Amino acid sequence: MNIVVQKFGGTSVRNLECQRQVMQKVLRPYREGNKVIVVLSAMSGETNRLLDLAKEWTDTPDPAEVDSLVSTGEQVSSALFAMLLKQQGVKCRSVLGFQAPVKTNGAHGKARIVDIDEQKLKAMLQEYDILVMAGFQGCDDDMRITTLGRGGSDTSAVALAAAIDADVCEIYTDVPGVFTTDPNMCTDARKIDKIAYDEMLEMASMGAKVLQIRSVEFAKKYNVTVHVRSTFSDEPGTIVTQEDEIMESVLVSGIAYDKDQAQITLVHVQDNPGVSAQIFSPLAEQKILVDMIVQNPSKDGLTDMTFTVPRSDVDATLKTLSKLQYEIGYEELTHNLNVSKISIIGVGMRNHSGVASRAFQALADENVNILMISTSEIKVTCLIDDKYTELAVRTLHKAFSLEEGKHIE
Repeated sequence: MNIVVQKFGGTSVRNLECQRQVMQKVLRPYREGNKVIVVLSAMSGETNRLLDLAKEWTDTPDPAEVDSLVSTGEQVSSALFAMLLKQQGVKCRSVLGFQAPVKTNGAHGKARIVDIDEQKLKAMLQEYDILVMAGFQGCDDDMRITTLGRGGSDTSAVALAAAIDADVCEIYTDVPGVFTTDPNMCTDARKIDKIAYDEMLEMASMGAKVLQIRSVEFAKKYNVTVHVRSTFSDEPGTIVTQEDEIMESVLVSGIAYDKDQAQITLVHVQDNPGVSAQIFSPLAEQKILVDMIVQNPSKDGLTDMTFTVPRSDVDATLKTLSKLQYEIGYEELTHNLNVSKISIIGVGMRNHSGVASRAFQALADENVNILMISTSEIKVTCLIDDKYTELAVRTLHKAFSLEEGKHIE
């Protein structure tokens, strides 16, 4: 049984005209003799509308009931789309998360998939040619509806593809693929034909919104080939897959940025063993995501500890650390909201030097000051003033000739 999984986002299914266009995409693999699982998001704007309703009813909506409410958006999309297919004589049915079932943990609003009933899905595919799945949702051990968080339909699609060993998972969006950087910020941005899982993970973690990061993690773990392409054209998109020699011959694949950042500094902390744990363990307990960390020795056995967190976590970070001033023994707690992260990403960096120095020189030539630096095997990240974000993205994109797609010489 050849199986293709296709996922369509909210803008792709926002009205009847768009759903008719989606139907042509779905009928293509069906007419080629494949079984198809279509994973749909809620119509564009519907999830926000439902969340606003919940807030109108109560200031503190119960998370389990919120999941029950917002999951109806995907239920509407899948039912309506199944009606369209049946009108074309296609043997199909809509399937909700609990009917598959997509089993998750009980973390409402941010549930994680723990199991999908492969045998039940394949039995459905024996009976039907196309299954129209409601994305973004599952159920816990108590059969309560759960949702997977923003972008969760991507995760639903890749997890389903992994569970049933699909030939490919096609993620349809309103853009034609993954670009070397944000085309809205850099007109020279070029669509990437093929990108490695690790590169896509780094780009997703930096705020690239083409794919949800957990879907990429699933794809890498279960070796699912993902094809990112546009709902509104037939041109090939971007293949997300295992890295190969051709990918490694490209020094840098993309430039990503994240403006949703804040810089936190604890001034004059004791430079003693265990102090870092006193700072970061309470933040971890509050589920605050800490990224870049720099420790700067100052004087007399003291050090300044600087790190970054998402802007949405700033208030919780300051509140948590303020309560611990006596215990940690710092002199001052400061924060800066006017920062952003710029990252140079590429698997080719594993075996080639000089990327960091070229990036630093390019930024220096444009008088862009670097506040913090962090590196990994395939990424160099700089924290800069956010007013220079667009300049930095364009500068680095040009410095590594990404508009030309050059290979390492």
